[in-house]
Amino acid sequence: MRKKTLAAAALLAVVPLTLTACGTDSGDSGSPVSVVSEETGAQQAGTVLDKPFEKPDLVLTDTAGKPYDFREQTAGRPTLIYFGYTHCPDVCPLTMNNIAVAKKQLPKEQQDQLRIVFVTTDPERDTPAELGTWLKGIDSQVVGLTGDFATIQAGARTLGISIDPPRKDENGKTVSDHGTQVIAFSPKTDGGYVLYGEDATVEDYTQDLPKIIKGENP
Repeated sequence: MRKKTLAAAALLAVVPLTLTACGTDSGDSGSPVSVVSEETGAQQAGTVLDKPFEKPDLVLTDTAGKPYDFREQTAGRPTLIYFGYTHCPDVCPLTMNNIAVAKKQLPKEQQDQLRIVFVTTDPERDTPAELGTWLKGIDSQVVGLTGDFATIQAGARTLGISIDPPRKDENGKTVSDHGTQVIAFSPKTDGGYVLYGEDATVEDYTQDLPKIIKGENP
């Protein structure tokens, strides 16, 4: 992984967040509460933070319709979290497939240790059943979560990821404007210490996941 090590505070100060409306040009979506992202066209696949994020206090609903406490269920486990939606035609499925392909190259023991969590930004359409069907085509081990939009939005913002309520585009199609970062959490500290932009490739994840699973810096 080509990377740089920066303090989270520095990222908050200097790096603008681009919200992505999958399949559209989202334009200016306003100022998020906190901002952490890779600059468009940056050469780094990810960023190692020297001040990791705390895990968000998120209790949502999984694909079986049961409550899922993110902090509790992922405690002490290497974890990746991504916020997106199933009707996204490009960035979301590409990101999730890149991670899934890289994961399948790990030994089975490491695959079972890793937690990959997909949180919808479009909960009105992404029911537990809808999420389950969509994720089954990517990786059945991925945890899909849905719930109240305000709860999801607040949880994402604690990680510097901005999400706007779903809206209609000029063609009347519902789209979701959302940050496209993937945050990796260490099994040793439960801190979110590596941030990936949407340009991260299968090769980047393949190279980094074995280290993330051990709680090491990629």
